[in-house]
This record gives sequence, C-alpha cells and structure tokens, in this order.
Amino acid sequence: MNRAASRAPESEKGMKDVNAIAKKALEYKEKGLSEREIADELHLSTETVTWLLTRGVRGGEPPKDVKIGWRSLGVYGNRIGFVAAAMSDIALEEMEKRQMDADSILGIAINGIPLAALMSEELGKELIIYRPSQERHGKGGAFSSNYAAPQGKKVIVVDDVVSTGETIKAAISDAHEAGGTAVLAVVLVNKTGHDELAGVPLRALIRARSI
Repeated sequence: MNRAASRAPESEKGMKDVNAIAKKALEYKEKGLSEREIADELHLSTETVTWLLTRGVRGGEPPKDVKIGWRSLGVYGNRIGFVAAAMSDIALEEMEKRQMDADSILGIAINGIPLAALMSEELGKELIIYRPSQERHGKGGAFSSNYAAPQGKKVIVVDDVVSTGETIKAAISDAHEAGGTAVLAVVLVNKTGHDELAGVPLRALIRARSI
C-alpha cells in the first residue's frame, strides 16, 4: 500500500478535529466569551485559540498544543472528588518533602474552583477564589470577597490545566501583591516541561506534552 495513501485518512481525521474545535471556538466567541475564557473552556492555550479564530485570515501552521478534555470527570461531582483527593495527596507529599505547610487553597476560576473547593475540604484549609483578568495583557485578576483572602496566608494554587503557565503566574503574582505567599501549585494536567512557575514548585496529576 502506498504510504502517503495510508496516512491520508489520519490526516483527514486530524483536519476534521481541528475544524470541529475551530467551530466550537467561534461559537463561544459569538456568545461573547473572551479568548482567555474560550481557552479555559477548550483547555487550549490562548495562542492556539487566536489561531483557531483567525486561521482563515492568517493561515499558517498552528501553534504546538495538546487538546485536553476531562468532561468524563466533570459531569459527576464524585469523580471530581476522586481527582481532588489524588491532588490533595500530591500536595501533602510535596509539602512533607519540602518541610512546609499551607493555610489556604487558591482556586483559579473557572475550572480550578471545584477542584480547589474539594481539596480545601480534604485538607482542612481555607478556600480562596481567584478570577484572572480576561485581557491577555491586562491588569491582574481579582480575589472574591465571599471567600478567604490571601493576606498573610501560605497558599497552594490549584487549576485544572497548565498550557503556557501565564494564568498561574498571574495568580502567584497577585497573591504575593495581596500579602500572601504561594508555596505550591497543583494541577490536573501539566502541558509544559516546567516543574516550577515564578519560583513556585509545580506538581501535576498528569503530564502531557507534544513530542
């Protein structure tokens, strides 16, 4: 069999997948979501979302990225609870190894919130909710006044997926600016090669990288 012919179906399937993701990105854009919000919904980097939304204009090769989907976990609270328990165990392991402690769990909106809430319960720590800036290069995010404040606290930052690390870096920076200290970041999936962000150790349940 011709090798090029055997690769064609796989290539066509990949293009269909890209088209489906691009269509979903456009649907979110039409509903008023920002590129950062779309990136959070699709578990992609903002650079990839920008490419998906403008590829008809810009063309070219897409950024290297890995599409992460965890809807099978998200549809049931008990499944999120199992994942949060595993992430809590990782946090305890890392704190013991580094001989440090934490006062609070900081959940990054939107996908980090359920994980952080359950980790807060599991570990008996305060819960902080952080909303990132929706502008890619805008000012820092905000902490919800309905939850704990980072001031004077040692904080574990929690999110679902690290794509570029910029969101967690912003959360760390804003926590420090608010008088807190980020001591650890724990995520469901790490798509980077980094083991720390902004000088803070980064641990993940799963590491996924394109090779």
